[in-house]
Amino acid sequence: MTTTLHPVTAPAGAGIAAELARGLEPVVGGELPVRLRAWDGSEAGPADAPLVEIRSADALRRIFWHPGELGAAQAYVTGELEVHHDLDAALTHVWEVVRQRGLEGRPTLAALARALGAAARAGALGRPPAPPATQARVRGRLHSKLRDRAAISHHYDLSNEFYGLILDETMAYSSAYWRKAPGTSGYTLADAQRDKLSLICRKVGLEPGMSLLDVGCGWGSLSLHAAEHFGAQVTGVTIAAEQKAYIDEQIRQRGLEDRVTILLQDYREVVGRWDAVASVEMGEHVGQANYPEYAAVLAGSVRRGGRVLVQQMSRRGRFPGGGPFIESFIAPDMHMRPVGETVDLIEGSGLEVRDVHALREHYVWTVDAWMENFTEHRAHLRGLVGEEAMRVWELYLVGGRMAFRDGRMGVDQILAVRPGEAHDLAPVRGW
Repeated sequence: MTTTLHPVTAPAGAGIAAELARGLEPVVGGELPVRLRAWDGSEAGPADAPLVEIRSADALRRIFWHPGELGAAQAYVTGELEVHHDLDAALTHVWEVVRQRGLEGRPTLAALARALGAAARAGALGRPPAPPATQARVRGRLHSKLRDRAAISHHYDLSNEFYGLILDETMAYSSAYWRKAPGTSGYTLADAQRDKLSLICRKVGLEPGMSLLDVGCGWGSLSLHAAEHFGAQVTGVTIAAEQKAYIDEQIRQRGLEDRVTILLQDYREVVGRWDAVASVEMGEHVGQANYPEYAAVLAGSVRRGGRVLVQQMSRRGRFPGGGPFIESFIAPDMHMRPVGETVDLIEGSGLEVRDVHALREHYVWTVDAWMENFTEHRAHLRGLVGEEAMRVWELYLVGGRMAFRDGRMGVDQILAVRPGEAHDLAPVRGW
């Protein structure tokens, strides 16, 4: 960070930190849940609480112009706000205080006025700072093809090298399926991802020579796996140019030119019919209004009696997009809903849902492995994308892990069949 600090020693109960602590009491429902250090060196709050450092007045300006999660996230990714020691532990502690004190709602006007007065006395009022460089800027009609491409590009086109250092050799950017406990000797993230890919192939009934449509194919993990290990003829669809370039090279290196074709196109442009269809963690990005059309594309692309598998994240309550941070920095325009509502939408397309397989804990273990890779390759990653993007990703990984761990988000595999002909899905499942 570029902020230069010149801390001074302030007496207990004095200084900017104490002023802010008093002003925030009605907002946080009492004593600060953290130990607060201000840019003048003063501190306030419980001595044994996580230490949060406000390094400049700009951090407060961001928070007051964008109260709550977005302003705090902006200040964190720019380095104007620092959480010392363990970010996960600090955020977990704050979430628990919020829950215990019932602070999920918006603060009253009186509480905001008092906090604003404290900020004024600290000299922290003024025009809002410019948004961080890493914050998404997408324009146009919601979920138009052009805007969807921009939203996907913001997140996925950082570089294939960047993602290769965080993910694993399969380049699967979705929840793995851990058939063995994490930490089992000789069992890696790549093994768990291959187990997930094989699980999907078995669920849709792939056999040699069958055709598979992979909607939102990412870096091709499922497309390549289905062709190599199940003998399928695969068509993958993506709107991310970086991803298509990566898969095309993998196809060439593995000699799969006659079995895998990757199309750079929107799911709404899909034409044809396949023996099976899969879409892994792509449905979150199509939007609430467009989900019936997305489900209709899946249903219309599979033969009668064929199977469709959707792996998708779920969420209840406020912020179906994941929250202000996720929506602003990671996945603009994303929309999640409770899994039951997604099942209703899929069945509304004419498909018959046969299985719902919850994998929430598997995502926690998957993010744990991504965090290990992120930490191991931190210096290399920073050289690729810079410090601000690194702070975005640290907050993203830690926050995402917490959301799955605490049950605020889930992920499920939904298996359906298209009526019209007899299907061969066994009454007793073998997976």
